Amino acid sequence: MNKITRFTAAAAILLLSFNSCKTTKPAVETPQEETVVQDTIVSTENPEVIPEVPEKVVPVAKKEKINPPLNIGEFRAAWVATVANINWPSKSGLSTYQQQQEALKLLDFLQSHNFNAVIFQVRPQADALYQSNLEPWSYFLSGEQGKAPEPFYDPLDFWIKEAHKRGLELHVWLNPYRAHHTTGGEITNTSIIKKKPELAVKLENGMWWMDPAKEETQDHASAVVMDIVKRYDIDGVHFDDYFYPYDSYNNGKDFPDEKTYAEYKAGNGKLLKADWRRDQVNRFVKMIYDEIKAEKPFVKFGLSPFGIWRPGYPQSVTGYDQYEKLYADARLWLNEGWIDYFTPQLYWQINQYGQSFPELLGWWESENTQNRHLWPGINVGLGGDEKNIDETINQIMITRGMLPESRGTVHWSVGPLMKHENLAKALVEGPYRKKALVPASPWLDDTAPEIPEMSTGIQNDRLQMNWTSQQPEDVSKYVLWFKYEEGKWDYKILDGSVTNFSLQYIVGDKKRALDKVGLTAVDRLGNQSDFKEIDLKKT
Repeated sequence: MNKITRFTAAAAILLLSFNSCKTTKPAVETPQEETVVQDTIVSTENPEVIPEVPEKVVPVAKKEKINPPLNIGEFRAAWVATVANINWPSKSGLSTYQQQQEALKLLDFLQSHNFNAVIFQVRPQADALYQSNLEPWSYFLSGEQGKAPEPFYDPLDFWIKEAHKRGLELHVWLNPYRAHHTTGGEITNTSIIKKKPELAVKLENGMWWMDPAKEETQDHASAVVMDIVKRYDIDGVHFDDYFYPYDSYNNGKDFPDEKTYAEYKAGNGKLLKADWRRDQVNRFVKMIYDEIKAEKPFVKFGLSPFGIWRPGYPQSVTGYDQYEKLYADARLWLNEGWIDYFTPQLYWQINQYGQSFPELLGWWESENTQNRHLWPGINVGLGGDEKNIDETINQIMITRGMLPESRGTVHWSVGPLMKHENLAKALVEGPYRKKALVPASPWLDDTAPEIPEMSTGIQNDRLQMNWTSQQPEDVSKYVLWFKYEEGKWDYKILDGSVTNFSLQYIVGDKKRALDKVGLTAVDRLGNQSDFKEIDLKKT
């Protein structure tokens, strides 16, 4: 039986139960009305200016968009973790050539398996996998904090260029507050722990954490984010679930920020400590979003919080309380629209009582009041056997069914995808058998490129197509649409630099000829031009 059709009965029932959930379809814009007022008339006998009565208000309707035959939007991303050398590089101290070859292998895999984005960790412990004047080179690159790659290169710049060559968005993933990881080697004089010891505290498991409530912590983390946004051609900025640390990192003891809170209280602060901590994180999240948009509005900001907001939301959910333990009010960030995409870490299975994947996804969607992208994170590290392959594919299919207007999934992580060949094969032969576009973000920009001008001709039994765009610099990709006689519409996604293509004019034993073709242009934010089909029988 085909893996896609092995949709468990339980999963199907759960999916049906959520069909009533709202989708992330953007709100329909109200046509703007324009008032036409004639010139005023001045009487020569009476100098009083008498305005004419305005003409009837004439509504100016927005041009109706002509959509292409299929919705091919779906965010397909994988995390690439550098902390502890989880995914890349495989170990510290590799040569530049070895690091680059490993990176290309990962990116080639994502391209060949029809992913369209990579979430690359560039700041695992207040350090940098890129050239920075604010923080030291990462230990996970060279094996020595502060030591640059040899021969020199900028890993982030390399990853961006190679990802874009392969049609992949690159989102930089940063940990805003972690100052040192237990696997992070010796703390050198280049570390923020040595440079600004007043900001960092040591936890009992050996990690160091910057105090999130200190203004200098927030300012420093903000400066790091904006340095990357300004200098690199990234597509997104991404934070995960590490705000205040998990209490297990400190053997269950409270985070040691007594002095910071005492200073707040001495300044006539009224909030209880837990509310004060959450307020500090909330302010930081909103600040980052606003600063990114002020600099480069097209750069998306994504957050990947722990998958449960609070036990009891929804009612049957049990588990860790991020609101109370991590001081992360993730529901607020989603409600307020302080993000462009939201990726709760839903690492549980479909039929897991207390943490059911579709039940949690449905609850988060009910909180998506600003219609942002909701692209859940799923765990592909359960193994490559048939049961776990079915689980992964079923979760993708449930996500598609529940969020049809803005589909998407983020996979934790790229390592298991490459390790388990049967899983990778099932994806590319199943739900990922065709490439997809990253869904548009209309709240950032909804102006689509103009329709390309295309000419066609038949040469050597192939349909030759050439096209031009009025503003080629605005085009990131083209989608070539085509349909054979008695067939359905199909498509190919092409790079924005491509200006011609050819298709076999006659296919199959029945000698079916190409019936119709069309071309749409897509900009960097996923806005797709109007669709205009060419009926080949009439040309």
